[in-house]
Amino acid sequence: MFEVFSRSYYLGRLYVTPTESDRALMQRDQHERINEEVYASGEGLERLDAPLVMKLESQHFPVHGDDAVPANTLALPESMLEGTDVRNPPSLREVLLARRERARQLLEFAGGWETPRPDLDDDYPGAGT
Repeated sequence: MFEVFSRSYYLGRLYVTPTESDRALMQRDQHERINEEVYASGEGLERLDAPLVMKLESQHFPVHGDDAVPANTLALPESMLEGTDVRNPPSLREVLLARRERARQLLEFAGGWETPRPDLDDDYPGAGT
């Protein structure tokens, strides 16, 4: 679905369509599979529902999984589609997927990346939760 494009991005083609949701969405199973392949470090348990960071034209945005979205589709809020060249959706478009470190930078900048904070009083932070 995505191939290496640059040091910061993968390139893919998805059908772009409007959604009534207030956030960008894609099919949940694809979202989790991409999340595991691109963002997971392979160290311990990791969230596979963390947002993917994609770019359409000049806009970066977090993408979440949703069972109601068809496969190979990126559903964007109407407000995000207004500033694009997408006409007559669904429209097959090139989409960039930020690599792990680039996604981290973009989400930290936007305040959406949760950086783990070590708990100095606990040898097993998060264990049993």
